[in-house]
Amino acid sequence: MEMENDSVQKSLVWLHAVLQSKIGHGLEATVLQRLQITHAEKGLMRFDFVVPNAVSDVDGNWHVGALATMLDLIGPVTTFSFTNRVISTVDFNVSYYSTAKIQEHVEVESKVIANRGNLIHVVVEVRRKGNGEVIAVGKLWMASDKRTVAEVSNARQL
Repeated sequence: MEMENDSVQKSLVWLHAVLQSKIGHGLEATVLQRLQITHAEKGLMRFDFVVPNAVSDVDGNWHVGALATMLDLIGPVTTFSFTNRVISTVDFNVSYYSTAKIQEHVEVESKVIANRGNLIHVVVEVRRKGNGEVIAVGKLWMASDKRTVAEVSNARQL
């Protein structure tokens, strides 16, 4: 159980570092600003999010590229909480069902659906808060390295 909790904690530390622009390119922090973690366990995470002005398209909707970026950040965080291993996205698909306006409140759920050894499938759903209408669903297949993050960090220091 402690190893499971450790991987969840490490994934949340990574996410907080992204939110604070300590890692990444700044785009990630812009896309994820105002993201609030509401639940975190091994392979399952939930978030509340108010769509910020910075990710608006010309019509005042949540830009689909910014939404896809969020899905591609949340999916790996959830996968890492499950595997505690270095991971890479090998397949990424987004289905858009509706739009969300700037300043609209949404809920995001990310869940590991399948574990096929070194391949992990995670689904990230974005729903309108209140009525639960699906806005978008991201499906990611992630490849898991056999090494932990600590092992990779140690190898880089050599």
